[in-house]
Amino acid sequence: MKNVLVIGSTGQIGSELTMELRRQIPEGNIVAGYIPGAEPKGVLLESGPSAVADVTNAAQLAEIIDKYKIDTIYNLAALLSAVAEAKPLLAWNIQMNGLLNILEIAREKKCAVFTPSSIGAFGPNTPHVNTPQDTIQRPKTMYGITKVSCELLSDYYFSKYGVDTRSVRFPGLISNVTLPGGGTTDYAVDIYYAAVEGRDFACPIQAGTFMDMMYMPDALKACIDIMNADPAHLVHRNSFNVTAMSFDPEIIRKEIIKHIPDFKMHYVADPVRQAIADSWPDSMDDSCARHEWGWKPTYNLETMTVDMIAALRKRFGK
Repeated sequence: MKNVLVIGSTGQIGSELTMELRRQIPEGNIVAGYIPGAEPKGVLLESGPSAVADVTNAAQLAEIIDKYKIDTIYNLAALLSAVAEAKPLLAWNIQMNGLLNILEIAREKKCAVFTPSSIGAFGPNTPHVNTPQDTIQRPKTMYGITKVSCELLSDYYFSKYGVDTRSVRFPGLISNVTLPGGGTTDYAVDIYYAAVEGRDFACPIQAGTFMDMMYMPDALKACIDIMNADPAHLVHRNSFNVTAMSFDPEIIRKEIIKHIPDFKMHYVADPVRQAIADSWPDSMDDSCARHEWGWKPTYNLETMTVDMIAALRKRFGK
């Protein structure tokens, strides 16, 4: 992995992944792919090349790959869960037709492809506790349906054409850099911003609703480590369960008040997000990722909370 195209480079994962790849591969071309209206700014723009990269425009993608001699594509273009429910046709077009364009180009030009999956790929009939790597996947949301389909299509291109496709099923991701963008687990980001800013927090997810979560530095580590893994050790490819912690809103609230004792939270139900959350696992078994490519998270809830609050206080001058 030397010359990399990050599609969706200004999104929650992409903005931080692009910078991390540039730090780790200073001799390569790490291209920040974006769509009009979501242009890179600041250090993301200034630290390396960027290009308009619309997954629905195959010719445009092929031109970028030729120009920068791309060997690896991180395909992060997607609508998040709640947004995808509101715009299902757009979600399908971006996530499925877009992936098909990328896989066809990767087949022709010999690129490796990473397309993240999600806990949303599971459904209400999946075992919710210690969800196995290989289990029933019958999601009830457009987001989940596209994630399962992406896993299957990526596996097809590996087995049929030898395209080096790899993926992880991300849990909820918590970042102190990029604001959330319409995901079911986003409350676990919003709650820290509210606490540091001294605001009461209206939680859209009910107490007792457990979901897997991960701090962004560990998510970036997973993205990079799986693409650097020895392919001879990979039994699974699309997609690996990965996780770091599981909690409900009350547990994260109690952790925050250890540092911000006057923090207040109340519940304001969001039926759409709650229904999605109820269909997802409480916790995942990520032993296959640990065994096949050495996955191991660095952060737990306690250490993440310390780091998250410190970073936000520095940003907001609190």
